[in-house]
Formats: sequence, C-alpha cells, structure tokens
Amino acid sequence: MKYQEDLDNAKEHEAELKVFLKRLIKKKPRNLDDLFQDAHEKAFQKIDCLNCGNCCKTTSPIFRDIDVKRISKKLKCSTKEFENTYLKRDEDEDLILKTAPCAFLSDDNSCSIYDIRPQACREYPHTDRKKVVQVMELTEKNMLICPAVSRILFNVKEDLL
Repeated sequence: MKYQEDLDNAKEHEAELKVFLKRLIKKKPRNLDDLFQDAHEKAFQKIDCLNCGNCCKTTSPIFRDIDVKRISKKLKCSTKEFENTYLKRDEDEDLILKTAPCAFLSDDNSCSIYDIRPQACREYPHTDRKKVVQVMELTEKNMLICPAVSRILFNVKEDLL
C-alpha cells in the first residue's frame, strides 16, 4: 500500500477510528502500550519517512525553550533572532513554525537540522511511547498526516478485535 493510500484509508474510516480511539481512552487496555509498540515497529519496517515527509510539509512541532536555545546556538544566531525568523505563538501560546512546509525540510525530505531538531520532531509520531493513551487526541490528528499512524491504528484495532 502506498503512503497516500494509507492516508486515504484513514480519511475514509476517520469516524470509525475516532470512535475506536475514544474507546481506548475510556477502557485503557493493560497491554495498549505493547500493542502500539509492536504496531509502531511493524509500520516503520515498511515506511521510510524520507519517502513521505508529510509531517514536515503540513504541520509544526512545538518548540520548547531548550529547542530554541540549542538550534539558535547551532545556527549562530540569538534565540530572539531565531524566533523572529522562524517561529510564532499559536492560540495556546506555544511556539510553532511560521510557515509550512518546515523551513528546515530539504527537497529530498531530509532535515537540515536533524541532529538538533526539536524534541517533538524526535518523538513524532508519538506512537512508541509509554502511556500512549495520554496522546490519543494527538494520534487522532496524526492519523490523517502520517501514513505510519494510519497503519498503526488499523493494526492495533485488528489486534484488539
């Protein structure tokens, strides 16, 4: 299945997947982290982010102060200059990118600041973490952005049936 097909599949089954995620939040199956971990590993054995880059093309990570300091230092500019050039505050007062796609995304979908990228980018798509139930709302959004998340949700859903 091509990546766009994964996203189309998630879109087609969006309502059903939303109900499934709400059920997971309510029931909190004991083995949920393990199911997500296994599905995450399987998905990323077949998906190469460099062949997609949709997350970097369509969304912004949240930049924490420590991210801003680290990146601005590496880029040899002040934190204020970095913020003024690349970032803005969203409705929750979080620092996010001013534009999409990400200014650090290269034509080959690689990241020009990969070694110093924000924590949110390092952890994306957040499906291999402990207490994954805590990020189900984020997972709901990401299922329409990341083909791996779409595959992960369908696999976890199948495993729980």
